[in-house]
Amino acid sequence: MTGTYKIAGKIIGINSLYEDVHDYCKDYRCEGTPDFTVTITEEDIRQERLKSLRLAEREGRAPYKSPDGYMEELAVYRRIAAEMLEHDTFLFHGSCVAVDGVGYLFTAKSGTGKSTHTRLWRELLGDKAVMVNDDKPLIHVEDGSVTIYGTPYNGKHHLGSNIAVPLKAVCLLERAEQNSIAEVDASVIYPKLVQQTYRPDDPLKMAQTLALLDKMTGNVRLYRLGCNMDISAAKVSYEGMRQEGDHG
Repeated sequence: MTGTYKIAGKIIGINSLYEDVHDYCKDYRCEGTPDFTVTITEEDIRQERLKSLRLAEREGRAPYKSPDGYMEELAVYRRIAAEMLEHDTFLFHGSCVAVDGVGYLFTAKSGTGKSTHTRLWRELLGDKAVMVNDDKPLIHVEDGSVTIYGTPYNGKHHLGSNIAVPLKAVCLLERAEQNSIAEVDASVIYPKLVQQTYRPDDPLKMAQTLALLDKMTGNVRLYRLGCNMDISAAKVSYEGMRQEGDHG
């Protein structure tokens, strides 16, 4: 089964064994000659299932009983993420909302409340706030500019848009009783940002990932937010991050 899709500015051919991935990516379907093509085999699906089993073991839970079509969706995006590094683009785990045409990306370990916080932004700001991607956006870094893209892989609630916006700020979200936000140097939160990137097994591709992450942190504002789950947290973070002026 084949299809062509435009994701993060690149035309991608997908050759799959199952239909699931083509239905998943349907909002990104396009015409044209692919910049690169991803072809999935049964071995790719087997390897993806092994990765899922190892993750379940590390987390001390039973593995999810996912069908092969779903595992293929993951294998496709893993291959796309690896190939995108050749185009100065990397995969990052976070929830991004755009306001007034610029993106604000929230990241944290799973279960902290990224999706809840961007939902509060949408409640606070209404139509001014547009979800870019709620889970796995792609970030392109070039010539001092950083652009964040919506992708089909946008979380369990499928919140996102097929859009691209300049990325203004990245915020590490942490739970706290009192809401507070502060701009920080990259060194303060860098290890936690690394944890939220897609980290390829190939050492050369991992080096490419870290180089792109370094460029990103040098060209956007970085914040650490302590927040509760009240809408007042969205007000604190929005007012703290919307400040104007040059980075650094």
